[in-house]
Amino acid sequence: MKKIINQPDNYIKEMLEGIYIAHKDDLACVDGDLQVLVSKHKKEGKVGIVSGGGSGHEPSHAGFVGKGMLSAAVAGQVFTSPTPDQIYEAIKAVDSGKGVFLVIKNYSGDVMNFDMAKDMAEMDD
Repeated sequence: MKKIINQPDNYIKEMLEGIYIAHKDDLACVDGDLQVLVSKHKKEGKVGIVSGGGSGHEPSHAGFVGKGMLSAAVAGQVFTSPTPDQIYEAIKAVDSGKGVFLVIKNYSGDVMNFDMAKDMAEMDD
């Protein structure tokens, strides 16, 4: 057996809630959206690092958010890229004035949505 799932419809929410509850001292969610987890260890004058992608490879990105690691992780639905709006919110949340580095895998949905979020963030500048 690989994993236990209570209800498939609640899988992503429960997975992210578990990560969040286990690491409450280190993680925050943006605007109550558990699919956008950010590190509470934001340092002014440092480059933020954001990654993400579809859920299903749990906890993949969310498991790497924390001090000295990713500044934020954005989780999409199962095997689906996160939305540009979610990625954009993560970018805004971790930007401390020195820019944000996006770690994007070579999945076409991730490339497209992260690129759109990057464009949205650049329009703010």
